[in-house]
Amino acid sequence: MADSDLPGGRPPVPPGCAPDGKNRHLIGRAEGQGRPPVPSFAITGGRVVPVEGEPIDNGTIVIVDGKIAAVGGPDLKPPPGVDVIDAAGQWVLPGLVDAHTHLGAREEGEGWAGHDTNELTGPIQAHVRVLDAINPADEGFRDAIGGGVLTAGITPGSGNPVGGQTVAVHCWGRTVDDMALRSPAGMKSALGENPKRVLGERRVNPSSRLGTAAAIRTALVETLNYLEKEKDDEAGEESAERIRPAQSRDLKHEALARVLRREIPWRQHCHRADDIATALRLADEFGYDLVIDHGTEGYLIADKIAAAGVPVVTGPLITARSKVELRNRTMANPGLLAAAGVTVAIATDHPVVPVHLLIVQAALAVREGLDRDTALRAVTINPARVMRVADRIGSLVPGKDADLAIWSGDPFDVMSRVESAYIGGREVYRYDHAARSGVFAAP
Repeated sequence: MADSDLPGGRPPVPPGCAPDGKNRHLIGRAEGQGRPPVPSFAITGGRVVPVEGEPIDNGTIVIVDGKIAAVGGPDLKPPPGVDVIDAAGQWVLPGLVDAHTHLGAREEGEGWAGHDTNELTGPIQAHVRVLDAINPADEGFRDAIGGGVLTAGITPGSGNPVGGQTVAVHCWGRTVDDMALRSPAGMKSALGENPKRVLGERRVNPSSRLGTAAAIRTALVETLNYLEKEKDDEAGEESAERIRPAQSRDLKHEALARVLRREIPWRQHCHRADDIATALRLADEFGYDLVIDHGTEGYLIADKIAAAGVPVVTGPLITARSKVELRNRTMANPGLLAAAGVTVAIATDHPVVPVHLLIVQAALAVREGLDRDTALRAVTINPARVMRVADRIGSLVPGKDADLAIWSGDPFDVMSRVESAYIGGREVYRYDHAARSGVFAAP
């Protein structure tokens, strides 16, 4: 594949790369060259898997102005004059979605300098935004695209009872502002071993499970009081008892207020069944939209999770039992949760499991009992709904962003690979068989 096959040609060779013109790792626009217009094109002849709809053999997808314009069978003809990509013998899927990663905030190969997931100066960090810590140059984003993961949820770490605001991003862009689909996309909170251990080692309260739950409840009650005061200020009550200065802005309370108003979900890190029960109890007390992240022992109380209507973002699945709360981990967890009626998404928790192995985790879950169609939804439309971006991504439906990947074969077959990937209708990746590596467009 020639470097000119993607828009813009070769940039200056990065430090450490061969200067002989054979480096094919990254290509893109020449210095000062603007981004070309989004092309209109059609993909024909492949097995199209819309996710929301039955698979279509010899299907056609029409892309116009970066959006999916039409999806159909062989009777759907591409508009005159558009480029046609022949996908015969290949599979066409929506971009995969990983709702729980630390891409760009815990960077590949950077050591402490690239670790920005936990702000450990206090237990309640609702005001911090992982958006402000993401480096789009992190190698992990290219790994994601090469594995078909075109959208990622990026979360703060789990060192605090309240860790901060999450974001949903495309995995391609020059700045995180270009990449963001929704910010904030949730509020990260943690129960169980991690906050207990991290804060206990620092001699910072809370340092126990009961203390962690109390810290979360206290922060939410203080936010309710803040909202009540805000309501009084807006009403302009001037009785003798109510005359007082308007309150100053408080970023922590403003962030938590979005949770209590149900504008963003509460992303609750928890593994053990008793911690999951605490998560359900707190959500019932304060009425927010709960999402359970990890849920390693979720299968033990799957009926209660299902009854509460709470989705679970489960994973990472390909891990050792590295701590006590993981000792009952099982690859069957996604299938058992789904069988109980729980909406399941599968996540890598990158870099715990490398993000490009998301589809491998889904395949292994199928091997252990998860329905195949449910597994595909667990890495596409379900995580998109968890992050509230399903109006734009997660399935091949007219009107959504043209985020899709062409696979060499069945994506659940470990021998299949992503041949090309598109974000917003732009080809951002193509596999070069001669070089045995991916070629990326510069954002």
